Amino acid sequence: MAETQKPHVVCMPYPAQGHITPMLKLAMLLHHRGFYITFVHTEFNYNRLLKSGGPKSIPGSPTFRFETIPDGLPPPENPDATQNIIELCISTSKNCSIPFRELLNKLNNSSDVPPVSCIVSDAIMAFSVEVSEELGIPNVFFWTVNAFTLMTYLHYSRLRELHKDVLNGSENGYLNYVIDWIPGTGSIRMRDSSSLIWSPDLPDSFVLYCIQEISRTYKASAIILNTFDELECEVLKPLSSMLNRVYSIGPIHNLSKSVIPDNHTKYLRSNLWKEDSGCIQWLDSKQPGSVVYINFGSITVMSPQHLVEFAWGLANSMQNFLWIIRPDLVMGDVAVLPPEFEMQTKQRGLLASWCDQEQVLNHASVGGFLTHCGWNSTLESLSAGVPMICWPFFADQLTNCYCICKLWGVGLEIDSDVKRDGVESVVKELIEGEKGKEMKKRVVEWKNKAKSATSPYMGSSYLDIDKMVNEVILSPMK
Repeated sequence: MAETQKPHVVCMPYPAQGHITPMLKLAMLLHHRGFYITFVHTEFNYNRLLKSGGPKSIPGSPTFRFETIPDGLPPPENPDATQNIIELCISTSKNCSIPFRELLNKLNNSSDVPPVSCIVSDAIMAFSVEVSEELGIPNVFFWTVNAFTLMTYLHYSRLRELHKDVLNGSENGYLNYVIDWIPGTGSIRMRDSSSLIWSPDLPDSFVLYCIQEISRTYKASAIILNTFDELECEVLKPLSSMLNRVYSIGPIHNLSKSVIPDNHTKYLRSNLWKEDSGCIQWLDSKQPGSVVYINFGSITVMSPQHLVEFAWGLANSMQNFLWIIRPDLVMGDVAVLPPEFEMQTKQRGLLASWCDQEQVLNHASVGGFLTHCGWNSTLESLSAGVPMICWPFFADQLTNCYCICKLWGVGLEIDSDVKRDGVESVVKELIEGEKGKEMKKRVVEWKNKAKSATSPYMGSSYLDIDKMVNEVILSPMK
């Protein structure tokens, strides 16, 4: 394929860790198929990536280049801090459209790159759909939530109206309200849906933002989901009848590993924090299935009191643990653990600031994952055959927790107001108890199904990305 004839796909993630990682995997898959890729970061995150991984983490190539646009927010005091999600959402929706349009015009007027033939944007960077309409090219939305969550989001306005009708000053009563009319989801309580649907604390401007972004999903040329058919077949069927085209291409980290050979794109990094390389060496010293891995993701924050409760729960469980503690994990403070905790757990615990999570979860010594239930973490745990302890924080993490514990039976939930006795109990149960053994069997079954879905030439996810390429990206060029 001549350079000037290559389809040129512009990939733009929402500027947060859990969105950048899967979008980069997708961009690598498309690049592997011979497409020219422009990957668009915000200036703030591009600088964070350079700081955490150095220039080699964003090497680029003649056919895989990186560009940046501003996010519209003033620089934060702490350049390593996670940006406020609500502020970032509203700012990108208002301020990113013009610089993104200018970037595409620049690319289309450049003599050394082919014209842009398709935009693949994060679904919550939905302003891109107007740009694609102006250019007359397809726009594929990548929803980084699971199919179950997306189905509830498509009913956002009606669910939000229930907030006014049912709440009546009683938040708990509202959260236990049963919803049984959303296709493919069965009967769920309101609390099992995303908190972006029911939280009374959301500003009106953010609610309007959610309604606007979700409505634009119907305008997309196609929808990509990081899930697989067998995992969410009951909700994928009605979802496919409601939207233009829906393609399940997950677990995308599995698919990229099974398809992409060892070329330079395989070594592109997306972590906004510097990885601690000592984690794997420490895990090598532990017995198979004996370590609880704890990571609350890139956005979750907790109070100093909850940090201490988790710490003593882990200490009292007497299990081995690897605990990832981000610099900004504690709300408005530095994460400080009691000196007695570190002395008591020195032989069986390791604290680190960040790690290669895929590598850790696939290590033989890891027997359980204490997680915030982000969708990437959930899929990575399922794919590695590791059962979970769930402590969801906000948004779709609550829905993922419901799916993990109730639908798939591969996890145990900790109360949101965490106490050390509860932590001790579930950690022991997961590593040593009968429920833990049952969950281990079920999660290994899902591991095998995820592997089958992403196997080359025959897997459902492999076939779906092939269909998406031919039916959407290449179709206008034929």
